[in-house]
Amino acid sequence: MNMDINVWHDKFIKVLSEKYPKRSQLVQALKDLLRIEREAVYRRLRNEVVFSTREIIEISIAWNISIDRMIGVNSGPIPFYMRPVDYTDPSEQDLNFLKYVIQSINSLKDFTDTEFMDVCNKLPRQFLAGFGNLNKFYLFKWIYQQSIGKNDVTFSNVVISEAQLRLTSDYYQAIKNVPQSNFIFDYMLFDYLTNDIRYFHAIGLVSDEEKDAIKNELYKLLDYLSIVAKNGCYPETQNKVNLYISRLNIDTNYSYTYTNKTKICFVHVFDKYEIHTFDPETVDSFISWMRLRKRAAFQITEVDKISSTEYFSKQRQLIESL
Repeated sequence: MNMDINVWHDKFIKVLSEKYPKRSQLVQALKDLLRIEREAVYRRLRNEVVFSTREIIEISIAWNISIDRMIGVNSGPIPFYMRPVDYTDPSEQDLNFLKYVIQSINSLKDFTDTEFMDVCNKLPRQFLAGFGNLNKFYLFKWIYQQSIGKNDVTFSNVVISEAQLRLTSDYYQAIKNVPQSNFIFDYMLFDYLTNDIRYFHAIGLVSDEEKDAIKNELYKLLDYLSIVAKNGCYPETQNKVNLYISRLNIDTNYSYTYTNKTKICFVHVFDKYEIHTFDPETVDSFISWMRLRKRAAFQITEVDKISSTEYFSKQRQLIESL
């Protein structure tokens, strides 16, 4: 395909800038990734030197960017991408990818128009990440479901490395820097979760002590969500949070992140993975569809105390029944 090299390079740099909106951050990231001098990076960003094929491939793999999108090619079908991560034994590349995700989230605090929204039928990682036993339970369930032929998977023998624990903690802190977040919970979300815990306890894969530890963290999570609902924000950063409860069933977790620089939407699959797209028309349609889910939901943040109190009271009764 014939394409003017300057047009191609400009599109390429635009895509990179969406990953790191601040030029200094982009330069540092490229310097570290490509192992070249800072001035060599600037020459590429000034169009004085063209990125080599090797460098393009290395960037596309490390930053999970479609080469079609990099060069501005519309290949016809709407592209969705998935980056599987081995959460049981993450590689160095997996860990670097998770670090990149956290860095990207931290950069969002500089854009006051940033909006995040999650429509979910299971606890979103934004809250899970702050509660070790709950986070471990979801990992245990994922391992149990994808470990074909293995009968020795129990909650107690799931080991989370120190590196993963640090990244989980970093993510939990970073996500609170997003200026505005919206969550629509399936009204049966806690029913699904307590049923899962009850099942694994019944078949002996979660002990009495482990079930009690998870149960205590569920109470703490509800206390935390109650504070968020009352104040309409994360208590740590005061950034805006809206919580809604859907009156209709939600089939999986969907989310989008929007700024005036970048739009991206996600569909969460296989419990721990997600597919995503940057396609502008698809993202706009996705955002509109997700926002319309509010029509069949009621808000529990900064509203009359009755709605919020009734909701949290019901969830505590569910937890008590464990």
